Amino acid sequence: MTSSTAPELLWQPSPARVGGSRMAAFREWLRTERNRDLSDYRTLWEWSVADLEGFWGALADFFDVDFRDRPRRVLADEVMPGAQWFPGATLNYAEHALREGAGKADADLAVIFAREDGRTEEISYGELRARVAAARAGLVELGVGRGDRVAALAPNSPETLVAFLAAASLGATWSSCSPDFGVRAVADRFVQIEPKVLIAVDGYVYGGRSFDVRSTVDELRGTIPGLAATVLVDYLGNGAELDGAVRWDDLLARHEGAGLAFEAVPFDHPLWVLYSSGTTGLPKGIVHGHGGMVLEHLKVIGLHCDLGPGDRFFWFTTTGWMMWNFLVGGLLAGTTIVLFDGSPGHPGLHVLWELAERYRINYFGTSAPYIQSCLKRELRPKDDYDLSALRAVGSTGAPLTTDGFRWIADAVGEDVQIASVSGGTDLCTAFVGAAPDVPVWLGEISCRMLGAAVAAYDENGRELHDEVGELVITKPMPTMPVFFWNDPDGSRLRDAYFDTFPGVWRHGDWVRITDRGTLVIYGRSDSTLNRGGIRMGTAEFYRVVEGFDEVVDSLVIDTSGAGETDGELLCFLVLAEGVELADVQPALKDALRSQLSPRHVPNRFIVVDEVPRTLNGKKLEVPVKKILAGADPDRAVSRDALQNPAALTPFVQFSKGAGS
Repeated sequence: MTSSTAPELLWQPSPARVGGSRMAAFREWLRTERNRDLSDYRTLWEWSVADLEGFWGALADFFDVDFRDRPRRVLADEVMPGAQWFPGATLNYAEHALREGAGKADADLAVIFAREDGRTEEISYGELRARVAAARAGLVELGVGRGDRVAALAPNSPETLVAFLAAASLGATWSSCSPDFGVRAVADRFVQIEPKVLIAVDGYVYGGRSFDVRSTVDELRGTIPGLAATVLVDYLGNGAELDGAVRWDDLLARHEGAGLAFEAVPFDHPLWVLYSSGTTGLPKGIVHGHGGMVLEHLKVIGLHCDLGPGDRFFWFTTTGWMMWNFLVGGLLAGTTIVLFDGSPGHPGLHVLWELAERYRINYFGTSAPYIQSCLKRELRPKDDYDLSALRAVGSTGAPLTTDGFRWIADAVGEDVQIASVSGGTDLCTAFVGAAPDVPVWLGEISCRMLGAAVAAYDENGRELHDEVGELVITKPMPTMPVFFWNDPDGSRLRDAYFDTFPGVWRHGDWVRITDRGTLVIYGRSDSTLNRGGIRMGTAEFYRVVEGFDEVVDSLVIDTSGAGETDGELLCFLVLAEGVELADVQPALKDALRSQLSPRHVPNRFIVVDEVPRTLNGKKLEVPVKKILAGADPDRAVSRDALQNPAALTPFVQFSKGAGS
């Protein structure tokens, strides 16, 4: 597929906005300090991937990265996997988040917290440093030291942030799960890493209800080998206790006034463990290092998001999604981070826009499905709330539809930048997205991020231009995983990213990179719709189907190549209340025929109550395809890795002929 005409230009930064951006300041710094005249974003990006040592070294100097021990060089060898970044360097992530500097004086605001039930809190940098110091001393009391793991079953709250920074300051390795995860899902993650300390809340608030999770915590701690202590946070405020657990408030009170210190660790020392979805087996433990995260998040948040001292940064996320780790990175840039815990839809979808008004948020991050929901409910936030502080809306989690782009421009603000971004847990960042000096075109991701050598390959490893191909990264990045947990020879990591194109990272998405340098992602390459030789990503299909108000959600499965020679194209629909399939099926067929192709009109539409999703909200395309091909459901997917395990039942029945 190629594009012949440029799409509609939705947003163009003014010369004043470009000139006042941190990206412009970086270019000017490069001109004066490195004698490099890079006049626009395109030339800057080209240099950033052509000269990896020059770019990443300059970035570290521009942001004044504090190496306790100076690196011998920037990059030992330009290879993947196994690139060694900044060999010999030592530093600490938490020190960079908390060190004094611009925007980080004791009185400056570090954190704004809001919970759906009305609990709020504002924390200065001085108070944050004091709490982290007390928590750090508390962890030392419990035996935590460099290289130990600290795990948390906790929400997006100040206590979780403090605990993470305290662990990082010691050189301990952090890992977290959202408290709405089930016992098995949490155990599948935490048992692997054998944490010394488990920090957990007594419960959480969501959708207008409170949930007590102490039984989950109690069961969980019995499954973790080598667990030395459990710390319980009284998050619901009712004084709940758990036998044998240390109270968080007591732990911090005992160490009030403790001094703050930071363990200097090697550049690639494990900072945190994130996890793959775990839908087809144990979740892979993806380990990122202190130095890679410091540099990458300074780059993306400081330059691409154009955030720094005095700004306010929000992303709706839970602690089980990498966007929490990304949001916390705002502290590195000296910005105020806004934490929200609760349902984005209770009592209505307006709550997050109300939050944006109340706290004068400058960068509002959310997911593409949330944008789509606001669109379908016909919300117009700019009419109901004062969003004059808002400069950008970030969207990730799924490709943003053209209707989503138009809705933001029309209903949120025509002067608001639309930052559709894509990346992954694998790198804990976005490697394609937006920049303050790059326009926004309808339906397209604006640019490849600095230092990210993103390309599209055909099946033979040849680079494609303005054609759909496999999204690959051709050169190493400091944020690539240091290793996978329990993968001593690196074989699982190599199989995950480098088995298709040796020495080149294959990410698993279909992408088209236009001559303008913009990108369109078409969905996962392992769940492609290949009808009569016309190959198409599922994202294109969903753009059409879910554009109908009558359709709440959908899942498309091409059974070709899944055990059937001439498979069917099946579209499972979740319909709005009161809608019958006959009401919408003819219009769906017409739209798919005209907007995609006659070959992409499904053989059958099937109504279901829910689309099965992973704990992080991803549609379960590949496992469902395997189930429909006759695979044992228990081998095709781990139900404990799903948000809604019962939603899988109709698909299992369908595979046995019950749905035909």
